[in-house]
Amino acid sequence: MAKEVHTVSEEGYSATSQIREFEVDIDSNGEDAPDTLESLLAAYASCFVPALRVGGRQRGVDDLGRIEIDVTGELNDDDKLESVAFDVRVEPALEDDQGDEILERAFELCKVHDALKESLHAETTIEGGSD
Repeated sequence: MAKEVHTVSEEGYSATSQIREFEVDIDSNGEDAPDTLESLLAAYASCFVPALRVGGRQRGVDDLGRIEIDVTGELNDDDKLESVAFDVRVEPALEDDQGDEILERAFELCKVHDALKESLHAETTIEGGSD
């Protein structure tokens, strides 16, 4: 199985990618659309959501309810991504080490996490009872 994306740039630094029947605009300057690193961070967090839900069910929390993830990507002097951090909030209160267990399982399941070099694996906090 393969994933396919068709990307076109007519001019400048922005591009439109056709992903199945969806179009996604990315502008490396961040003027007309999210930039490339913002898009990567959004994809990482979006991939982490279902991983959290599955990880939660597998670790005894049937429904995490509303999940919020604040993502911070720190840049180095060359404007390249140096580190990533997630602050995760879920609705139910979590017992003792349950949050850490859910996070550990979510990282095992997240395909974007798996595709990143180790230095960009997100440092993460989780807070329960955020409803």
